[in-house]
Amino acid sequence: MLAAYLKLPVIAIGGLGVIIALLVTQVASKPVTDEDDDDDFGFDEEPAKQIKPNPKLSKRDIRMLFFRSLALEANFNFETWQNTGFAFSIIPVLKKLYNTKEAMAAALKRHLQFFNTSPYGSTLIMGITAAMEEQNSNDEDFDEESINSVKLGLMGPLAGVFDSLFWGTFKVIAAGVGTSLAIKGNILGPLLFLLIFNVPHLLLRYKLTFVGYDAGTRFLQNLAKNNVMDRLTKGSSILGLMVVGAMPVTLMNITTPLHIGTEKSAVGVQSILDQVVPAMIPLGLTFLVYYFVKKNIKTTYLLLGLLLLGFAGSIIHLFA
Repeated sequence: MLAAYLKLPVIAIGGLGVIIALLVTQVASKPVTDEDDDDDFGFDEEPAKQIKPNPKLSKRDIRMLFFRSLALEANFNFETWQNTGFAFSIIPVLKKLYNTKEAMAAALKRHLQFFNTSPYGSTLIMGITAAMEEQNSNDEDFDEESINSVKLGLMGPLAGVFDSLFWGTFKVIAAGVGTSLAIKGNILGPLLFLLIFNVPHLLLRYKLTFVGYDAGTRFLQNLAKNNVMDRLTKGSSILGLMVVGAMPVTLMNITTPLHIGTEKSAVGVQSILDQVVPAMIPLGLTFLVYYFVKKNIKTTYLLLGLLLLGFAGSIIHLFA
């Protein structure tokens, strides 16, 4: 609704998602009683059992996350996207944390689920995930489902921010400088293009790995004191769903050229649909695909079906 009616970009909706997630999870917390009305957040005055930190990961392990993240899209596919690249990146961390075959298999299965974000900011999620996996290996009561919930909640907003930053800013600057020199036959043109784009990318990507791990570790220790992991999971879901909800409007440009009435008084069907609900066709197509996904139809068949639908629709002038 925000993207269709107010024309807000995905980044703005992601920002609103953060605010709404904070408000909703705050209101949904335990109501304040007479016994704890001094606590504005509704937490018990007596904190839950604190988990003593037991660090198992070294700087070398976190650094390895960065190096292996460079292969994030080496096995990119249109069904689970970057999942194998993410699993490949985090394997050394998992080996350090889990000693049994069963625990290792469960961890790998977690990270072979759907994952897709901007490669330039991916290490922030990897660092946070490493911290959560470390906490999971130390605490038997840790909610393993929250790991994927946080990943899914962060990957959409980070994709919007970092793709805009690098594809929309650094790439344009690098191309402008590089081509202006390359046109004159200067060898520095392509070299500067690569340097201007990749130096900030690699430095930021490296730094974000440690930022994610350090922030995730401190955050998880604070969560352990107040038992609010459920809020983190719910907040991440709200944020992720808001960003995904904006995608049909912002990324799917599907209209119909059909007209109703005589040639002199023809009215465009698309204009009628826009008056009811803007971007109704992309929204309907999204729900249709979602229906088939719930019916366990393979993604490959869905992709082929969408290609055929688009081709046939353009031939008969149903879609444009």
